[in-house]
Parts: sequence; structure tokens; C-alpha cells
Amino acid sequence: METPSPLAQLLQALEAGDLPAARLAAVALQRANAHTHQVAAEVLHELRQPLLGAKAYAQLLAEEGGSSGPLKLLLAQVERMEQIVADFIRLASERPAPQQRQSLAAPIWAAAKVFSVNPDSARISLEVEAPEDLTILGNARLIEQLTLNLLNNARDAMAGRGRVKVRLAHEGASPALYVADWGPGIPEELRARIFEPYVTANKRGTGLGLAVCRRIAQEHHAQISLAPPSAMHEVPPPATVFRVLFPPTDAPLPQRKRLLVVDDEGIIRMVFKDLMDKECEVIEAATGEAALELLRSTPVDLIVTDKNLPGLSGLELAQHARRLNPTSRVILMTGYPSLVTTQQALQLGVVDYLLKPFDDIRQVRALLRQGLYAPPSAPAPVASPTARRVDVLEDNPATARQITEALALLGLEARIIAGSEVAAMDPPVGVVVSWDFAPAYGKKALELGRALSQGTPFVVLAEHLTMETALASLRAGAAACLPKLLSDTAALSRELGLAFKKPVPS
Repeated sequence: METPSPLAQLLQALEAGDLPAARLAAVALQRANAHTHQVAAEVLHELRQPLLGAKAYAQLLAEEGGSSGPLKLLLAQVERMEQIVADFIRLASERPAPQQRQSLAAPIWAAAKVFSVNPDSARISLEVEAPEDLTILGNARLIEQLTLNLLNNARDAMAGRGRVKVRLAHEGASPALYVADWGPGIPEELRARIFEPYVTANKRGTGLGLAVCRRIAQEHHAQISLAPPSAMHEVPPPATVFRVLFPPTDAPLPQRKRLLVVDDEGIIRMVFKDLMDKECEVIEAATGEAALELLRSTPVDLIVTDKNLPGLSGLELAQHARRLNPTSRVILMTGYPSLVTTQQALQLGVVDYLLKPFDDIRQVRALLRQGLYAPPSAPAPVASPTARRVDVLEDNPATARQITEALALLGLEARIIAGSEVAAMDPPVGVVVSWDFAPAYGKKALELGRALSQGTPFVVLAEHLTMETALASLRAGAAACLPKLLSDTAALSRELGLAFKKPVPS
């Protein structure tokens, strides 16, 4: 029987009024969507390379044989594909872009220049009023893209010659960007949905441009909306006016994220500083002791530390950091990975394990961004003092029996789950999930166990414990990854007691 999709499970739970099941399905749906967005962004990024090649050779042909009609059309279509890919990547991307205090006028003029050199814009009369004294906290490249999308949207709404005006002004204490056109206007039935993807009144457009504008505005804590024609003070008034209202310039600057890099090799610290310095404050330490001294006085958002440091090791530093701040996020680096240290990292709550030498520095940056900008962990649900249930995802009867006996030594009761269709209940004390769980093998079993745990600790058991299983368990947030074939039931009980913070009764 095919397992329903997370969306179908959510709808079924809501229809049945089952709140715990709905919560579980919502977590699974959120995780599935995040994975889909990441895959989409990576695929679209790869599409850029063949597009670049096609564009380059089309330009070479134009130089050799003149700009014939079909060749101009080919170039225009390639450039349109580039814009579509860029829009999709922006919508699929989850990572925030770096921002700094700057004049709002600079990216506006940059967008106007790009717009004007496009042959399609020759029929448009463009006016720009952009005083230099308006400042925002923002990303110049994204503000340029937002403005260009609004200009292209205005141009494409008009079939023939037309007029477009861009104006910067203060609205109270807030800087405001207005883009107006004297075209046919937006149909009334589309006005409420104009910023949704694929909604457009223009046959030439993809319906993505305004959705990207909304995404960029949200990243800048700005509001984008349709404004009344009177906002431009023009006679005759424009048909359509878009307004982007930025936060007041006197608003306090958000605190830059802090990254602490701990490595005894100066070149490694330099690589991380050059890689991330534009996005966050990078603090360096050559030893674990120096890093610990910094942590006592300076809060940081992410610690990246080498495992084999002179003196205090990276694992010991992670342990001390968690004592100073239980929510500390630590990524461990090593050129000598081992199963033992990976399991130790699991127990310390290390969020990832970075292997040296780095194969792809872009992947390293993506990992650091994920660690820096991850939302604060929700507090784990507090189990009732009388709670004893541990959910066990295991379809092997012999192993299920051993786990049941090990939990009984801790005064806990096992709820054995042998299939992927799970009835949600109140949060358990914890979850034990088998890597070899047949209904949802490997990483899918981890996802199921994590969702079922609802924030409580979950432990992974693997028949063949390898670096792959241990690393995957670490990255999924497991409290421990243990071999199934432990020496005896008492040994398994001790390990589960450590993970669930339930000591074996004396």
C-alpha cells in the first residue's frame, strides 16, 4: 500500500480533527518542501552553464555574420531564459543575502541603465528621480534586480510606445521606491493575486517577476504593494504604481552574525575569513583555550573548530561551549574522520562534520550559511513526570524484543511500530529508529523517527554501523547512533539511558 504524501496526511488529519497527527504531518511537509527547493535551486544553477555557452556562441556568430533577424531572436530568447532561470533560483533559494547600509539611488540607477540598453526598451520613455540622500540597509544586487523586474513588468504591459517613471521619496521616516507606468493597468480580478507566482496579465511574461520582487522585499523587511495613482503627483495620473516601502533609516541595525573559526593553521582561518567576511563577523582563534576565553565574553552564532587542536581538542571545546550555552551550534572539522569521534560528536550535539581537504568551497559556504541562519531550536517538549512511552520503529521481532527489554530496565515502555503508517500521539520520552527499518530504509527512516520524536531525543540503531550512517544520523539531529549488536541488553539499556537522560535504576 502506497504511503500518502505529507500533504495528504496533513489534510486527512485536519479533516479528522487529529491535532497531534496534523502537527507530525506538517513537520514532514515542511522538510519535504525544503528538500524540493534545494534540489530546484541546484538544478537551475547547473542550467546556467549550457545557457552561457549558447549565448556566447550566438554572440560570436553575430560578430562574424552580422546581426540577422533569426540570430537576434535567438539571442533574445537565450537572455529571456537566463532571466527565467535567475527568477526561479531566487524563489527556490532559502539563503539570506548579505546587507549593508548604502544609498538607495545607486542600485536604482544601475537597474535603469540595464533596462535602457535592452532593445525592447527603446520604445519606452524612462524617467528617474533618485536623490542620493535616501539610505537603506540592503543588498545592492537584489535591489537592482527588484527594480529591473518592476521596470520590465511595466514595459511588457505596454504593447507600443509608453512612459515609465521611477521615483524615490520619503514616506514619513521610511524610504520609498515608486515605479509607475501609463499602460493599460492591471485587471481588477488579478490585483489581489499579482504577487503570486505564475499570475500575470501579460502573455509574454512568466508570472515570476513580481513574485521575485516580493521575495526580495521580504528579505529587506520591506513592504511591496500597489499604490494609488495619486502617489506620483502626475497629470495625467499613471495607470499602475508599485510601491516598495523600506524600514525607517533610523531603525537600529540588526546584529551581524558571528562565526568563530578555531584552527591552529593560519591558512585555514584565512580561507574562512575570506569566504564569509562579507556576510558575517568572523572571529579567529588558534587554540581551544583561546576560543573558550572568547566564548566566555563574546556570544557567537556558530563555531567551526578543528578536531585535532593542540591542547584542548575540538571535541572538548564543543563540550565546554555547550556547558556555557546549551544552544551552541558547533561544526567539527577533521582530516582524519573516525567512527568513534563521529559518535562522540553526536553525543555532544555537534550539528555537522566537515571533512578536510574541502572538495567544494561552495558547499562549505552553504553549510556555514545554514548553521549561521538556522532558526533557534524550539524548546523540547517536557514529558509528563509519569510519561514512560518510547516509540520504536523496528520491524525485526528479535531486535524489537531486545529494545523492549533494554527500555524496561530504565522503567520505560516500548511502543513497537513495524510499519510506516504511524498514529500520532502525545510527545514520547524518546524514539528508537532502526536504520534498517524496511518500510522506510536509511535516511527516510531517520526522517520518520525525527518527525515522530516531536523534538524529544531520538536514537538510531544500525546493523552495520558505518561513517555514512553515523554522519547521516548526526546531520538529522539524532542523540546517538548505536550498533544493533551490542554485547548485551544491559549495555543497550545504558546507552539508551544516556540518550534519554534516564539512568538505569540501582
